[in-house]
Formats: sequence, structure tokens, C-alpha cells
Amino acid sequence: MPGFAMTALLLAAGCASPPHQAAADGRAREAAQVSDGSSAAAHADGRTLAVAAAPAAAATTAAGSTGAGRPAHRTTLTVTSYDGKTRRAVISAVKQGRSAGKGKAGSPAVSPSPAAPSPSPSPSASASASAQQAAVGDVIASAPAPGAPDGLLAKVTKVLGETDAGTEVQTEPATLDALLGDDTAKGTVPVDPAAFEVDKLLPDVKVSWSRTGDVHVGPEGAHVPLGSLRLDVSTEVPAAEGAPASAAASVSGFVQVAPQVDFAYGGAGTGTAPGSAYLGVSGDWNSGWAVKGRAGATATPLRIPFAKLHADPVLQVGAVPVVVNLDLTCYLQVSGDGRITVDVEQNLKGGFKAGGTFGTAQGWTPVSSSTMTSTPVRSSVTTSGSVRTTLGAEASLGLYGSVGVTADLAPYLRGEATGTVTATSATPGADAQGAWNLYGGVDLSGTLRLQLSVFGTPVLERGIPLGTLHREWKLAGGTF
Repeated sequence: MPGFAMTALLLAAGCASPPHQAAADGRAREAAQVSDGSSAAAHADGRTLAVAAAPAAAATTAAGSTGAGRPAHRTTLTVTSYDGKTRRAVISAVKQGRSAGKGKAGSPAVSPSPAAPSPSPSPSASASASAQQAAVGDVIASAPAPGAPDGLLAKVTKVLGETDAGTEVQTEPATLDALLGDDTAKGTVPVDPAAFEVDKLLPDVKVSWSRTGDVHVGPEGAHVPLGSLRLDVSTEVPAAEGAPASAAASVSGFVQVAPQVDFAYGGAGTGTAPGSAYLGVSGDWNSGWAVKGRAGATATPLRIPFAKLHADPVLQVGAVPVVVNLDLTCYLQVSGDGRITVDVEQNLKGGFKAGGTFGTAQGWTPVSSSTMTSTPVRSSVTTSGSVRTTLGAEASLGLYGSVGVTADLAPYLRGEATGTVTATSATPGADAQGAWNLYGGVDLSGTLRLQLSVFGTPVLERGIPLGTLHREWKLAGGTF
């Protein structure tokens, strides 16, 4: 059966690299440093690994069991293809002068290194080069690749043979502790706004973003801070039955977000699980929206998704590419009694955090926080009634295609009135007859899911609610 221990591959590469491969060897220097005679001791002591955004050409990582003394190391291998139904993968070396093909977010693209002689003749040059690329027990971590758009974390259970594309292997799901072992890592990595795929669900949605290098996308004159993604939307909403034409209802506004991925791994614990782990999403939030008219009364709030976003940022945790899958659905939501006519504007900004943390004593526990604050609101409220408008986002966060955290961030404005009122929060003494109140607020809710066991922690028997974080503050109001 073809295949041999990955340490042998590294030793062969270290001893036989010709001068013109110095650049490739430089990328593998970290692997060589943990693959010499002191590797077992270094791994047992554990290391503190850096967490950063992976380069565009993130290397596939292969490793044996941590218990066998084969720590994670970078390789010159790439996942050529993967079949999610059969869990079969084809692994090959990148030929000189050629980069690996790109998957959804860019597959590993690495320089070649010489391989040891094949134990038996191969039907093609690529098969010959890949005959030593996998052994039973190796764990493969890969950036998005053909057939694995969410990345791949798998253990080789059988080497099936050679194909023209490379070595075909049978795999089963693996966990990160098999690669990270006793090491520790902690970091926060911003998500490149240009990495998001945006699916516009309404016709009047505009997308803007900017990043370093004076790179900007979006409507002319739109000012977006570096690292932020902005979506502007405008749409009609059903008016209340019997409302005059002048009470036609509409909603317009924007969401501006600079998301970050928070990742931590705490090394070996007292049992088989790591000592600690954390996965979450955080960032800066800015939104503003206006509601005009008399929205129709419904038994449940009217929810209008207007854009879906997806990104697969790759974190480089030491030598390991950790693929994070981030989905956002931005939505408008309006509820009310159908009697109140409003002209409301609201701006909110602040930070947020949602995720799950693991400790050997308490298991998985939720993390959620928000620091939203309101800017002055101008509001015109006519006739008695109530209305609530929300401009929020649902987030889904996972690793290698397994959802671990879902969160719903819902900043809102709530108004209620009796009589006829026209008022401004900045000048609450405006003339009016009746009683009125305006409130700003934010709800943050969600769930931790069993797929967080990808860290190597015990499987959750059921989802754990994040708990509803609810904050509300009075913006303006009075009795006249």
C-alpha cells in the first residue's frame, strides 16, 4: 500500500532540496524546526502559536497523531478534489511552476519539494510524485479546495491508490486537537470586506466597502471606513388596510459592519479534550434607518431579508489553516398595531460579540455582549398607536463547514403614542397633545451547537441558548 509517515517526507525534503528551492524551504522552515530530534519534547511542552489571516497561498497541512510525536507541519501538498458523500480525497504535490487550483476562497498554492522514490512504478508522473503523500493516521487540514468549499479537516483511514491526479485516500472527520495538541493559540482576525459574496435579495440594495491600498467599491461618494462593509437598502412595506395614499409605508437605511473572527485554543486538558477553546464573531456596527407611513398590522412582525453574505476566512494558527465559515443575513423588521403614522429616523453604533467558550470544569458556555449607543432621533408620530422597527443581522459561524454558533443582532427603535405628537429627542419640548415615548434598544440572541466539538471537546447533547441579551433605553417622551 503506498504512503509513508509524514516525518520521513519532511526529512527527505530537508536533505535533498536544491538551491533554487530556497523560497519553498523557507515556508517549510517552521515544519523543519519541529521535525528534528527534539520535536517530541517541544510538542510535549506546548508552544504559543500565532493567529493571523492566512496568506493567499495558504499551505495544506498534514500531520500524524499528536500522540505519535508527529506535530502539525506545513507541506507542499494540496487537496486536488474531495467527495463529501464518500469522504474520499485526492492529494497531490504542486508541480514546479504551477499553483494549485482555486476553490471557493482559494485552495492551497504551494511550491514543490522533492519526494522520496516511489516504492513501486506509477502510471503517471503526478502519481509518482504523490505516492508518498499520505499514510493511515495522518490528519489533513486544508483551505477551501475543489469539492470542499468550506475547507477540509479529515483523518486518513486508508490509502486507496494512485490516480493521474494524485493519491486517493479514504477519510473520516477529524478534530483540531489532533493537530494542535498541547499548543495554545489566541487571536482576533478581521474579515476582509472584499472576501464576502453578497446575494442581493431586494432590487434596491447597494454594496460598499474599502480596505487599505485605497481600494474602494460602492456608490460614488459613499464613505466607508477601512475594513468595513456597508449595505444600503430601500423598500416599500405593506401599508395598513384602509390607510390613505399619503400614509404609504416605506423603510430605508444602511448597515455598516466590520466583522472579526475570535479564535482560541488552550492546549491539552486533564482528559482527552483541550483545556479551553473559544470561537466567536465580534466587530463594530453602525446602522441607520428611517420608517415613514402607516405599516400594516400583522400577528407576527414583518421580516424582510434584503441581503445574504458569505465568507470563508482562513486563519493561520501556527502551521494549521483553520477555515472559518461566516454567514450573515441582513434584514428589516417592522411591527405595529396598524394605527400609528410615523416618520422616524434612528442611528445606532457600537460593538458586539457572540460566541462560545469551553473549559474543562464548566463545558461549553455562551458569550454575548453589545455596546450599542444611539445618536439623536427625529420622530414625527401622529395618532395613537405603537410601532417597532429593527435593522439587524443573523450570523452563523462555524469551522470547516460545521456550524457552531448562530446569533441574531437586532438593534431596534420602539415608539408609542396617544393623541397627536410631533417631537424630537434633541428638543423634547416640542408642541404636542397627548403622551409619547421613544425607546432605542438591542436584542442579541442565538445558540451554541454540537458541531463545536470540532475542537475535540465533548459533543453537545443539544443546542445551548446564548441567552437573550436585551438592552433598552429611553430616547425621549413626555406627557402634555
